Amino acid sequence: MKKILLSVLTLFGLTMSIMATNPVITAMPSLTIAPDAHAAGLGDIGAATNPDLNSQHWNPSKYAFMESKGGITANYTPWLTKLVNDINLAYIAGYYNMGDMAGTISASFTYFDMGDVTLMDWDSNYEGSELGTASPNEWALDVAYSRKLHEYLSMAVALRFLYSDLNNGINMGSSGGGVVMDMYPAWTFAADVSLYYRQPIATPMGESYFALGFNLSNLGGKMTYDEGDTQNFIPANMRLGVSYELPFDDYNRIMISAEANKMLVPTYESKFANDGEGGRYDQTDFSEISSPNGWWQSFCDAPGYDEVDPTTGKHFSASPALEELQEIQWGIGLEYSYNRQFFGRVGYSHENYYKGNRRYVTLGAGFKLSIFSLDFAYCIATAPSNPLDGTMRFTLGFDLAGIKDLVNNKK
Repeated sequence: MKKILLSVLTLFGLTMSIMATNPVITAMPSLTIAPDAHAAGLGDIGAATNPDLNSQHWNPSKYAFMESKGGITANYTPWLTKLVNDINLAYIAGYYNMGDMAGTISASFTYFDMGDVTLMDWDSNYEGSELGTASPNEWALDVAYSRKLHEYLSMAVALRFLYSDLNNGINMGSSGGGVVMDMYPAWTFAADVSLYYRQPIATPMGESYFALGFNLSNLGGKMTYDEGDTQNFIPANMRLGVSYELPFDDYNRIMISAEANKMLVPTYESKFANDGEGGRYDQTDFSEISSPNGWWQSFCDAPGYDEVDPTTGKHFSASPALEELQEIQWGIGLEYSYNRQFFGRVGYSHENYYKGNRRYVTLGAGFKLSIFSLDFAYCIATAPSNPLDGTMRFTLGFDLAGIKDLVNNKK
């Protein structure tokens, strides 16, 4: 059977190691990319860090602790620049605080432009013919409501619409009597539920802050590109973080943060496959797993493995419990701030060697005034041949209260 093969899917595969064992595969993987320079400079973490304009992606509950009335931010990331030069991620977010009793409304828009890709029709002899050139893109639009439940605790819920168009409607019939799998734009809805706890703690140097953050994101329906025959999970995720901000004096502060996250998506190699006998799901059975069942199975479906590395000949293995733990990605970050205006950041993100091997150090810097803020982040891969190496992110933010004060003063 002939099938349409999108080059862009290969690009996503290249961000993972060849040795990835039983990887977690989803539709719209762009939703897992850190969109802003603040969090990216800290090792791609943000569930429990200080509230900022880009909290919508990491933990919208943090907006309830924002000191300003409102703000808006724009982010830009050139993606996989080691491989191509026309894939980009754009992210816009903003919030408005309606008051302590009324809560805070926030929203964001994510747009992932995959550049121009060639659609190929491959036959059983691995001979291909060009179907055309498309400009695949994915986008997501969401809105959230957050509110303080207690002086130190807030909660938020978010609703999101997801849309993915991988071939721009280019579906051409087969010339050799074979079958071409037509592809169509896919869409679905999802929701987030999050909590944020932030408590001040008195110290001899001044007031410090301890914070915990929790976010269940992209809990929703599945996506289909062939009008129902194949159902694809979206990247549902559970994120848990902790941070502590300590002042040295009135001007100098340091914040250390740590975070772990796990995809709530089942894998094709599963002990639940083949009527519970274990093995690999076929596409039909995998598509029939409901989203809630998939979330649950993601915690306990790993069958374990016992394999040989084809590149080195080295034997490697893992029990089912160990394989589940290998699916947890974690990061740590350190931020130094001077007078809450100048920021320096460093972080590290770690993914297990057998689950993708995306490991990298991140560096970041920021500058903030009453009206606007500017942030930059840079990625340095520690794993060999990682196309994420050299990734840069840029963030520009505006404080609506600061702009309003400036306009009023000019009057």
